[in-house]
Amino acid sequence: MVLPVACFPKRIVVLVSGSGSNLQAIINECSGGFINGKVVAVISNVHNVYALERAKFHSIQSLVLDHTAYDSRHKFDEELAAHLTKLAPDLVVLAGFMRILSKAFVSQFHGKMLNIHPSLLPKYPGLYTHKKVIDNKDKQHGASVHFVTAELDGGPVVLQSVIAVCDNDSMPSLRSKLASTEWLIYALAVKWFCQGTLRLQQDKVWFDDDLDFSLSPDNTSAGCTIRINNNKGLKNDEEKH
Repeated sequence: MVLPVACFPKRIVVLVSGSGSNLQAIINECSGGFINGKVVAVISNVHNVYALERAKFHSIQSLVLDHTAYDSRHKFDEELAAHLTKLAPDLVVLAGFMRILSKAFVSQFHGKMLNIHPSLLPKYPGLYTHKKVIDNKDKQHGASVHFVTAELDGGPVVLQSVIAVCDNDSMPSLRSKLASTEWLIYALAVKWFCQGTLRLQQDKVWFDDDLDFSLSPDNTSAGCTIRINNNKGLKNDEEKH
C-alpha cells in the first residue's frame, strides 16, 4: 500500500538566534501529533544559545553559522541556502532569527518560510515593539505569523493573536502575556502548512475550505483573540482562546 504524500510528516528546519521558546513549542506539537511534521534540523547564527540545547535534548541535528565570520551578508545567505538545500525542508520556520535575509535568499525559498513577529502587523515592524505599544498608549497588542518576503516583517499575514493592554502593563509583562499566544498561533500556522491547507499563492495567503481550527490540547488557554487572514483582510475568530 502506497500512502498519500500528505500522510508523511513534513520536514521542518528552524532558524534561531536565541532561547528558542517558539522552537520548543513546535517540537512539542510535532511530538504530540498536533503538527504532521518533524523538526529535522535547527540552525543558529549565534553560538551557545539555549535553542541549541533544546535541539540537543531532542536529538535534533543542529548547526551554527556565525554571521560575524562572513565577509558579507551575501556570503552568509549563500552558505545558509546551501545547507538548507541539502536538508530539503518542506518548511523553514524562523523562530527569533535575528537576521534580515536577502531578496535572493527569500526568492529561493519563496512560499516555504514562516516567521512570527511580536506586533499586529503592519503596525510596528522591526524591533522594540513592546516599548512602542506602551509609549503610544495602545489598547491592543499582539503577534503575527506571516510568510517571509524580502520586505522586513512585510510578508502576507496568516493569522494574529490579539491581547488587551492594561494600564499597569510593562515591557516584561507584555512579553510574558504574548509568549503563550505566539506558541498557539505559530503551531496553528505550521499545522495548516503541513496539512497542505495553507499556502502562498500569487503572493497572497490562501486557505482550503476544510481548514481545521482545532487547537492543541496542550495550548488552549492563551487568553487572546485570533484573527485569520481570509484574503479579504484580517477578521476575528469569535472565540477567545
